[in-house]
Amino acid sequence: MTVWETVIGLEIHVRLLTCSKLFSGASTTYGAEPNSLACAVDLGLPGVLPMVNEEVFRKAVRFGLGVNAEISRCSVFDRKNYFYPDLPKGYQISQLYLPVVSKGELEINVGDGNSSKVIGITRAHLEEDAGKSLHEDFAGMSGIDLNRAGTPLLEIVSEPDMRSASEAVAYMKAMHTLVRYLEISDGNMQEGSFRCDANVSVRAQGQAEFGTRTEIKNLNSFRFVERAINHEVERQTDILENGGEVMQETRLYDSDRDETRSMRSKEEANDYRYFPDPDLLPVIIDDAYIEAVRQFMPELPNAKRNRFIQELGLSAYDAAVLTGSREIADYYEAVLAEAGEARLSANWVIVELVGALNSDGLDIRQSPVSAKRLGGLIRRIDDNTISGKIGKQIFRQMWCSEDDADTIIEARGLRQITDNSAIEDMIDKVLADSPRQVEQYRAGQKKVLGYFVGQVMRASQGRANPQQVNGILRSRLKN
Repeated sequence: MTVWETVIGLEIHVRLLTCSKLFSGASTTYGAEPNSLACAVDLGLPGVLPMVNEEVFRKAVRFGLGVNAEISRCSVFDRKNYFYPDLPKGYQISQLYLPVVSKGELEINVGDGNSSKVIGITRAHLEEDAGKSLHEDFAGMSGIDLNRAGTPLLEIVSEPDMRSASEAVAYMKAMHTLVRYLEISDGNMQEGSFRCDANVSVRAQGQAEFGTRTEIKNLNSFRFVERAINHEVERQTDILENGGEVMQETRLYDSDRDETRSMRSKEEANDYRYFPDPDLLPVIIDDAYIEAVRQFMPELPNAKRNRFIQELGLSAYDAAVLTGSREIADYYEAVLAEAGEARLSANWVIVELVGALNSDGLDIRQSPVSAKRLGGLIRRIDDNTISGKIGKQIFRQMWCSEDDADTIIEARGLRQITDNSAIEDMIDKVLADSPRQVEQYRAGQKKVLGYFVGQVMRASQGRANPQQVNGILRSRLKN
């Protein structure tokens, strides 16, 4: 029986975060009235000339440095010729022969998250986006919105190094995190700022040459990427096991039916009749420009994750969650600066804060509790002013008000009881009122200790220090 191996490469399209388009001064604002942001250059009207937006090169170089890639000292724009209603010029300006970035790599977490794999990056090139075809509300016809035409994209082409849909998703997530850390894109998948095409093939295990690949176009969610690839692998495997041949073609993923369907036969580069754009000069990037960009590079996700593990003593899981987005990582470090306790701060951000955000459908940037206020609360737990249980009550009140932890603690009299004599008095009363449970404990039923702890905490209204309660109880029950 043949064992089949999956081979996957991704082409990720990242919309660059610029105020104006790649070759014109038109705005890139999302959500404007249809066709209100398409200028004469975007439409390719006679007599207009494109002019390169320098900021896109700054962001492309920033990306190249982020993936340890080669940055071309000379890059050239080419015309990719094809005819489709959302491409008003009849060609797309892209880079085929001399892309701005080549030969990079990105490390991803695979399996249980404790192992990693390096995925090669073949190239990353600049190109302009096309417009958008609209197929609803036009009485059986299609409409065209050209606002998106000319918006700058960085297309990132991976090597065919992924061997499962889960690896492809891990790579896509790592790339999504990276471009947000680098602040070259907002990564908004709902708005089309981050989407990908998946090239998928299967081959017999041990076979050197690749199988015939198909390309699945315009996948804009991690879930759809995984489902589309898994369906395509199953489809191709069935064809081969039944003696058929896989056709090289472009396919679309139908999320409603959870299947891919044929769109057109797969084109090769010569089908697009590429040639250097005669209206655009080669772009020269010197070492000084690259070094100027390098000086403002942020700490990257993998480096930050490793630092959290090695210097702060966090688990690999906690470090991965906290560095999953730059906003959460920045929030955590601000909390830590205020609280001074790494693991406790990590637990509160991951469990309590993120849980509350998810419950209310909020983004970290919309958190009602600032990092400084949360850090102040954690500091009071760490110095035993309050218990963790009381801390959760205070957190809920902070969520609904602008009060800080100290204000709430004093106003509600929540300061933790740490006076041994006061705790001993409460314990003595509980034991005196519970002779049967005392006999059970001394007879070997150690689980009864939880009953005593609960009674003492109830008597103290949750304010007694739990560690002291446990210690004094054990001592008293020995007698």
